[in-house]
Amino acid sequence: MSAGIAVKPRLHQLTVADQPLVQQSHPLSRADRSSIDSVLELLPRLPIWPATAVERNLRVRGARRILDWLATMPGDGWQDRWIAADIHDRSWMTRIQPDAGPRALELLKDGMRILLTARVVRPSYDFIINYRAVALFDDLRLTVSPDLFARAAAAALQLGMTGRRQNQPLVALTKLVLHTGKDLDQLEPEDFLRARAWSIPVLGRQMPGLHAAWELLSAVGVLPGEHTLRAALRVGQRPTAEIIDEFGLKCGPVRDVLVRYCEERRPALDFSSFRGLLGSLVRNFWLDLEQHHPGIDSLHLPADVALAWKERARTHNNPRIPGQQRRSVGSLFMRVRAFYLDIQQWALEDPSWAPFAVPCPIRKSDIEGHTKVRTQVTAEMHQRVRDRLPQLPVLVAAGERHRTRQQTLLASAAGVEVGTTFEHDGTTFVRSAPKSAALRARERGPEHVWATDVTTGIQVNVTLAENSAFWGWAVIETLRHTGVRLEELLEITHLALVSYQLPDTGEVVPLLQIVPSKSDTERLLLISPELASVLATIVKRIRDPHTGRIPLVAYYDPHERTTGPLLPHLFQHVLGWRREVFSHTHVRRLLNDVLALTGLTDATGRLLRFTPHDFRRIFATEAVAGGLPVHIAARLLGHEDIATTQAYLAVFQDDLIRAYRSFLTERRALRPTVEYREPTDAEWQEFQQHFQLRKLELGTCGRPYGTPCAHEHACVRCPMLRIDLAQRPRLVEITANLQDRIEEANANGWLGEVQGLTVSLDAARTKLETLDRRPTSALAVGLGIPVIRRQH
Repeated sequence: MSAGIAVKPRLHQLTVADQPLVQQSHPLSRADRSSIDSVLELLPRLPIWPATAVERNLRVRGARRILDWLATMPGDGWQDRWIAADIHDRSWMTRIQPDAGPRALELLKDGMRILLTARVVRPSYDFIINYRAVALFDDLRLTVSPDLFARAAAAALQLGMTGRRQNQPLVALTKLVLHTGKDLDQLEPEDFLRARAWSIPVLGRQMPGLHAAWELLSAVGVLPGEHTLRAALRVGQRPTAEIIDEFGLKCGPVRDVLVRYCEERRPALDFSSFRGLLGSLVRNFWLDLEQHHPGIDSLHLPADVALAWKERARTHNNPRIPGQQRRSVGSLFMRVRAFYLDIQQWALEDPSWAPFAVPCPIRKSDIEGHTKVRTQVTAEMHQRVRDRLPQLPVLVAAGERHRTRQQTLLASAAGVEVGTTFEHDGTTFVRSAPKSAALRARERGPEHVWATDVTTGIQVNVTLAENSAFWGWAVIETLRHTGVRLEELLEITHLALVSYQLPDTGEVVPLLQIVPSKSDTERLLLISPELASVLATIVKRIRDPHTGRIPLVAYYDPHERTTGPLLPHLFQHVLGWRREVFSHTHVRRLLNDVLALTGLTDATGRLLRFTPHDFRRIFATEAVAGGLPVHIAARLLGHEDIATTQAYLAVFQDDLIRAYRSFLTERRALRPTVEYREPTDAEWQEFQQHFQLRKLELGTCGRPYGTPCAHEHACVRCPMLRIDLAQRPRLVEITANLQDRIEEANANGWLGEVQGLTVSLDAARTKLETLDRRPTSALAVGLGIPVIRRQH
């Protein structure tokens, strides 16, 4: 495809201006070329033909009056005449009979209803929306594909749709059938996409029930069952030429070389980075040149043109932030410079590149400031971690309190009848019902619990509030215990929980498998007792209560624009009748909801914000500050280059100086150069056995640093663990979870797991007894010495 050629819009990009394209694909009525009398003879054959002679007479008279009026319009058939009449709103009745009274208007309404049911004409979506005839939709479902409509309604109940959620997709299917003139089993994906293309600019949103309508047709076998409308709208990783042609470049030769160059670079990049490369080279470089220097047709830029572009590149061309300095101008210059230098290098091996091997307009001096900018960004990232690291316990405590409060509120509200008043946490509530149909439509489940604050009058969906509080807590706990990326968090499945047997002790420890993401490197993380408790709680929550299985859902990666297979993802929720993996936006919303409860602010007084990646940086900082070698931390984080891990470390300056001097004194003589490398298998095994943090979430380990541990990764069993009084609720929760897991193992006949879990349960109960016997006087001082029970 040559540059500058108009491209036919994709179906998901169709707008109201593309209505001629929509009309062309729809079949004409069998009565399109029939006479008025022939059309009227077809009406009594309809299943909804009235039983009384009076009603039949009214409908025939109304239909004849409409057909007589349409006959005055130009066209070869009734559909052409309908289009020529330009009927799109409710003014059609006064256009047919300007002086019509109430009885005449009712006559026209009955006539239009019977003509549309007979599908003599195919109305536009604008007319269907403005017509507002619920009875017409009921008549059409009894006339066109009645058996299939009945199956679709039954499928809606099987999928869990109730009330309005059940009716909306049936109405959407009726509108599609009415507009397209097709039977229900003839509808195609393009019909849904065109309806969506019409509705967004006209209604400001998608046609209500359109997504559910797709799934109903999938359930009855009309559309592919493995796809949804949302999946059909995802264009995936489109070809390079197609993406570049969207920019509408004028110069064909340069367009071709950009396509060829990007195709060469594409295999080595993930799709997100590839899109960034296209944005730099096509939009910010060559398209900008064509807009400001019309007629330019060569990569060999004159000096004044190159200078003018570099000056423009220092500010954003985004209309939302006009004139703002571009901080990443160094990255833009480096990509353009690499583009020119790569072509020069490739021309030495492939002469076909030679015509485009021209001097580079970006000099080395132009990118010298890029290192300084990167240093500034790293410093800001470190300061960001320093601001958030001390506040992490506050955030964790807020998430735990909010989860507990919403759980108890839901239990209290669910335990009383509607209209009953109850007390919770010093506040008086009354069990209530949704105030409106709009609120009921937003319910993500058939039986939600609502409560109204008696003092403020604010009504709350307690079910949704508890669900949001739980997942906010689960996200925070998982991120801070693992340090995984956001996309890695959402890709965690039940299958990722695996076991590993230590070669020396033979003890089996749980591991969390992190699937390849940004660096395409798979890794395994040791699961601490605290993380195991969190994951077990998530698994228990999302399991199907009837089958005991975790529902299978597919994860869509918005960066790579790919949809994965159906897997038992842990971070999934119910949206209406569907189960979906959390979106990136939903995870950030959960974090912000918990942050809003803390009231934390930064040094400037603004509300403190945590992003999922902040937990990753904090995880790396705490690990290395606690004694973990940086190359081991790099392995845990999945970094290929240790320099990447070093950029994550936000160590306070005094700690940095002491740690570095200690490192030089104690380690350089032994291993002067081996620290900055990939850890060996032996070192990794040593890390598993010896490099455990002494400061644990349940308390403090009394084992001397560097000595072997006889209870590796089973701290709740270890007599060297000194429980913190503040962690007693967590220990109680772990004990309860262990009991639940033992019951599950007994039910499934996992005798070996029962034995191991019983040992852990006995040890946890012993810890609770020891903790309860500990003096609580203000004069008591904990020395960190573990209490070891003697065996008698």
